[in-house]
Amino acid sequence: MENENQKVGGGEDFVQNKPRKSLKRKLDSRDISAVLEDACSEPLDTLLKPAFPPLKKEKLADGTEIRKVPVPRHRYSPLKENWMKIFEPIVEHLKLQVRFNLKTRCVEIRTCKDTVDIQNLQKAADFVRAFILGFEVEDALALVRLDDLFIDSFEVTDVKMLKGDHLARAIGRVAGKGGRTKYTVENVTKTRIVLADSKIH
Repeated sequence: MENENQKVGGGEDFVQNKPRKSLKRKLDSRDISAVLEDACSEPLDTLLKPAFPPLKKEKLADGTEIRKVPVPRHRYSPLKENWMKIFEPIVEHLKLQVRFNLKTRCVEIRTCKDTVDIQNLQKAADFVRAFILGFEVEDALALVRLDDLFIDSFEVTDVKMLKGDHLARAIGRVAGKGGRTKYTVENVTKTRIVLADSKIH
């Protein structure tokens, strides 16, 4: 008992500190706007809204932008056969330049002086990419005409892990006998489907 009452270290008693109250100042929205307006000469409304002027051709590095779409070997011959169908809408309607680079095996699309809208470059790239994935030219052309269309791809194994014959049967069920199931799904959902091995576009 006496030992407990003795002072430890021969010095002073331990004093427990009182918790400090937070000294944060609560500002009203009026005070905040007043402080910001004092700091900047512009009003608060113009500071909160970002101002992004539309990008013009002159502001690009040399006035041109380019998109490259790689072409796999098995799509060379369909690309050759349908080149004029792909070439005409890109050059005549979208006012872009297009070429097939044999060294890099890519379709290169770029803007020129006649290009009206830079967004046409992305539309043309999506159009070519859709054809390379296996869509018909007429179906891929809808990406150029309509704004709310897009391409989505997934593999059958993303839905369920299947191997060997089980995978082949699953792909066969998606296609159906003579492609009936695929056509039914396309007509009901108003989409186009391409079955490329285990990938579905």
